[in-house]
Amino acid sequence: MRTAIAILCLLFSTPFGNAQVALSLPEAPAPASELTPMLRFCSAGPNSESQTGDAAASDQNQPPEAAAVTIFPHSETAPYWVSGQANIIFQSSPPFHSPYQGPNSLQGAGEYKTSLVGTLYLGYQPHRNLRYNTDFLVDFESAGGRGLSQALGLAGFTNVDVVRNPNLGSKPYLARAEIHQTIGLTNETTESDRSYLSLATEVPVRRLEFRIGKMSLPDVFDVNSIGSDSHLQFMNWTVVNNGAWDYAADTRGYTVGGMIEYDDRDWSVRYGIFGMPTVANGIDLDWAFSRASGQNWEFELRKSLLPGRKGTTRVLSFVNRAHMGNYREAVRAYLEGIDPTPEISKHARFGAVKYGFGWNNEQEITSKLRLCTRFGWNEGQNESFAYTEVDQTVEVCGDYSGASWGRPIDKIGVAFVSNAIKRDHQNYLKYGGLGFILGDGRLNYGRENIIETYYNLHAWRGLYFALGLSHINNPGYNRDRGPVWVQSVRMHVDF
Repeated sequence: MRTAIAILCLLFSTPFGNAQVALSLPEAPAPASELTPMLRFCSAGPNSESQTGDAAASDQNQPPEAAAVTIFPHSETAPYWVSGQANIIFQSSPPFHSPYQGPNSLQGAGEYKTSLVGTLYLGYQPHRNLRYNTDFLVDFESAGGRGLSQALGLAGFTNVDVVRNPNLGSKPYLARAEIHQTIGLTNETTESDRSYLSLATEVPVRRLEFRIGKMSLPDVFDVNSIGSDSHLQFMNWTVVNNGAWDYAADTRGYTVGGMIEYDDRDWSVRYGIFGMPTVANGIDLDWAFSRASGQNWEFELRKSLLPGRKGTTRVLSFVNRAHMGNYREAVRAYLEGIDPTPEISKHARFGAVKYGFGWNNEQEITSKLRLCTRFGWNEGQNESFAYTEVDQTVEVCGDYSGASWGRPIDKIGVAFVSNAIKRDHQNYLKYGGLGFILGDGRLNYGRENIIETYYNLHAWRGLYFALGLSHINNPGYNRDRGPVWVQSVRMHVDF
């Protein structure tokens, strides 16, 4: 609770009035006569009648400065990249209806938890060439704190920053270490946003991109500018990512592999192959790609459904091979008296295949309003292995810019997501089986329906605060439990 109070104190003590205006320092101290109008403006506010005469007219003629969105400015020309971020999320849930619960249940008594993720991003360009650019990218990360009920009991868990194995602790680890190579196929270039994933500010319109090393698949697949950033947008696992996409990853969300991408003016296509964990939700990867791997394909079309507006559609497919169990076999062994309870790990075998598909769309409606949709499906008989226990998902989300009330970087967002599992998966949980996330001991099945909303406030430069609220109906697909309300407070810092 002390953490929440500290965050709220910071929230209400920050000088929000000037939060969205970039602060620029003069090269030398200004004379008092030059500073006086500025001081009057800061103390009286932009609507004050004390700002009159030539000074007011001069201010009105000045174009607004772009707001600074990081604590320290980042060079657009340096061959290196250095940045960092810290994300603190406090969540609480009051007691809810829970006539019973199992080892993997969301606790019905009510609780509160805090998580903290900090990352240092480093990058280097050994040479600068628009057509043949190379980036060396390395990130170090630390993930500490806890999630509600140790991140158990919800297929769409409310905090994507939570490590699903709390025993790993907060010791820093290597998150990404990859080589990003661009090979241009034309001299025509287009602007590119410089970031920790790509250091170029201009890239060829037609190009090949290669990535190899340690990375996270959502960096490049299933990206959605409205619903993929848990630091500034939504926080739920099945809102920021397609819940039915069981993407290759260790417990922390990273894997090793490589991908190739072709980009053209209005479309892109990408393919990647990556290492799978040795066991469900495991920290260790199986390095024998011939027997265990996750393959991913995605087609991206940058065409709007509305004239004069931006829009993008992505279609994703994946095929995972790993030492996975089968829900139907585990239930059959239980019903035949072979196993005292269904236990899927006893029925794991190499060569098991899990496959699925995903749809992802983002569409600008007005200059301030954007909408997104996602749909995901997987075969559902083989074990949920790497991400979460979802066999089908439907999502609708949107955000609205705060420009209407004079705060263009602020955002308000709302999302609805409905998750489901197939009959074999239902029976496994119904008879008392445990997944790596779910297991109430029994099950009265219903779709897990989630509504999440947030307001993200830009306080100053790279400092942001957000208030969030989630409502979960049928937590863990169980009609006997819930509904659940979860309140969130987030502080995010971009360095």
